[in-house]
Amino acid sequence: MSEQWTFLTNHAHVLVLLAGNPDLRIRELAIEVGITERATQRIIGELVDSGYLDRHRQGRRNTYSLNRDRPLRHPLESHHTVGDLLDAVGPG
Repeated sequence: MSEQWTFLTNHAHVLVLLAGNPDLRIRELAIEVGITERATQRIIGELVDSGYLDRHRQGRRNTYSLNRDRPLRHPLESHHTVGDLLDAVGPG
């Protein structure tokens, strides 16, 4: 019996995807991560509220920019930044 788990959280998956394509729509993000659109909206809201993402309105669409210098949240990783994470696992 194999368990379905990953080393990265859905928050990390959203950050990695937006680092590679800041114009992705909520629906596209949700499909890629494998979560609902509602969960994706919640994650983006949390990332924006915490300062990890900035949301920019362009017409009817949103585009996002990452704040690569923000520290990771868990005390074990807080000496690393979002940029470090993206450099390790982000888009090629």
